[in-house]
Amino acid sequence: MTAKRTGGRILVDNLVAQGCDRIFHVPGESFLAVLDALHDTLEIDLVTCRQEGGVGFMACADGAMTGRPGVAFVTRGPGATNASIGVHVAMQDSQPMLLFIGDVDRGMRDREGFQEVDFPAMFAPLAKWATRIEDARRIPEYVARAWHVATSGRPGPVVIALPEDMLCDVVDAVDRPELVPPLQAPDAYDLDLMFAQLRTAKRPIAIVGGAGWDAETGQDFAKFAERIGLPVAGAFRRQDSILNSSPAWAGNLGYGPNPKLVQRIKEADLLLVVGARLGEATTDGYTLVTPDHPGQTLIHVHPDPNELNRTYRADLPICARPFEFAVAIAAEEQLDLPVFAGAEAHAEWLEWSTPKPREGVTLDLGQCVLAMREAMPADTIICNGAGNFSSWWHRYWRYGTQPSQLAPTAGAMGYGVPAAVAAALRAPDRKVVAVAGDGDFLMNGQELATAVQHGADMLVIVVDNSTYGTIRMHQEREYPARLSGTALKNPDFAALGRAYGCWADTVETTAQFAPALARALEQPGVKLLHLKTDVEFITPATTISALRNR
Repeated sequence: MTAKRTGGRILVDNLVAQGCDRIFHVPGESFLAVLDALHDTLEIDLVTCRQEGGVGFMACADGAMTGRPGVAFVTRGPGATNASIGVHVAMQDSQPMLLFIGDVDRGMRDREGFQEVDFPAMFAPLAKWATRIEDARRIPEYVARAWHVATSGRPGPVVIALPEDMLCDVVDAVDRPELVPPLQAPDAYDLDLMFAQLRTAKRPIAIVGGAGWDAETGQDFAKFAERIGLPVAGAFRRQDSILNSSPAWAGNLGYGPNPKLVQRIKEADLLLVVGARLGEATTDGYTLVTPDHPGQTLIHVHPDPNELNRTYRADLPICARPFEFAVAIAAEEQLDLPVFAGAEAHAEWLEWSTPKPREGVTLDLGQCVLAMREAMPADTIICNGAGNFSSWWHRYWRYGTQPSQLAPTAGAMGYGVPAAVAAALRAPDRKVVAVAGDGDFLMNGQELATAVQHGADMLVIVVDNSTYGTIRMHQEREYPARLSGTALKNPDFAALGRAYGCWADTVETTAQFAPALARALEQPGVKLLHLKTDVEFITPATTISALRNR
């Protein structure tokens, strides 16, 4: 298309051309020309949110679900700074995202005008690429490049500032067609080397997830792993990388992993790492697997050459997308490989992930997760932010096909509810649950209004122990019984949910949970369960008293 159009119209047309079908935003006067263009664009669903932090998290989660950039629009100054948390999460989580920021007029720049910020400078350390469009004629070029940067190599966020007057310019522009992502297949020679090293290995294990991983990748990788009995561990908050019902699944790494899995990692003579960066959480501060991993062979498969040998010395670096890599190894028919200990590792995980009733607990979260497993389908999407509450689901929930875990590896609070809104809108045929701690929930609980307004069907579980639980745990470990700044005085979350238009109930005992869950699942729209728990039981594995008496 080359007819004269406003910059706002050109921008929307080119987002449609690249495959954008949903935009999350909080409106701002700085991009009214875009909102006007969206008025006549039926191909894009415009989701109006209540705070830009929610906008960023929804776009990040949407990108995680689709593999296409989640798209967000916010205004300058406070809008952009609020949304920056989503950019940070998208970068650390390796998820594709585009954040467009309405900016000051070009003629007003560098005067510290109203809400003015140098956005390329601000976002340069947070994003894969941060830029500004000065000429409306070049909008198609910038949109296509941004889409490619966000999805190629290690996926991540791109931030684009849009001067308000540029969006109102009426110009000719040549639209660009949808991009076709390049194939990134592994080299046949590298595969031969990998198979040769597996043939001589005694105790190999795989660590998977991260950049470019999707459901098809998981299916093919599981097929390969099951054939040779290769134990497969998920990187931190990548527990849906393969079906947890797979006989190769060995459990998850991160905070509070199965000690038997930890021991398997330590004793492994070969590590096959596919898609994961081996970050701090996955490796327990770079100690479980050290950057030089003496005595262990590291085969590292990653789509971005800049990640290979960045922190970890790779004995065999393979630059390939996990998808093409998994397809290639699943298609190998003459493997001639020994059968490894996958079945034994899976049995250990089954035992670890089965919650036992806990003595002295009025509301036992382990039994609540078990009740959810019995009542909800295997492909339920579990969304959570940061906090000790999440450890019960990380340990006891059994994740289905990807995407079924939306959780920030960046450890950002307030992610769960916005992510659940994005998931419910993207997958209306699947059950969606937001699990949030009390502190976590109130960082973006206002997005319940967005969920109700846009007809989302989702369940919210608020775990209320009246404290910032993770920090309280560290506080008790370092300064026992010296509480400072971690206690919370909370509202009645069920009443708050009803005020937003949700169905809501309060749960105070284990016996009350399953019936309340059943009632919630019968309701349409947004449902909220307020779980009142005892801070004494701070994680699935320890208590406040045990921390004080170390």
